[in-house]
Amino acid sequence: MSPGFHSLMWYLLFGTRGGPNRRRILDELLLSPANAHQLAGTLNLDYRTVRHHLRLLERNGAVARPVGDAYATPYELAPSATAYLETLDDGRLTREAPGAARLGRRADRRAIPGSAGGLR
Repeated sequence: MSPGFHSLMWYLLFGTRGGPNRRRILDELLLSPANAHQLAGTLNLDYRTVRHHLRLLERNGAVARPVGDAYATPYELAPSATAYLETLDDGRLTREAPGAARLGRRADRRAIPGSAGGLR
């Protein structure tokens, strides 16, 4: 993985106001491919918000739609994004079953001292 991609991913996930939602989206895509509608339902986010974050992630090479860009095609993590997420050593990222601790969940953010669920 190039240092430039590493910096870009850090900025997208930790350096911007939308980072927590993008981290939640990537967490879901670690478990299985999904389309925007499925992600919006699972994450309890507005569909347009999910589409916005997916467009940013796709434009920056973090997610891809290998089936094509027709309506409702699933997104999946790009190999470079998977490699980046595996380098995170914060104890919140996991590839385990859905019941495991997951990146970006509200309960996880409340447990972090001084965290209000987003970057300030």
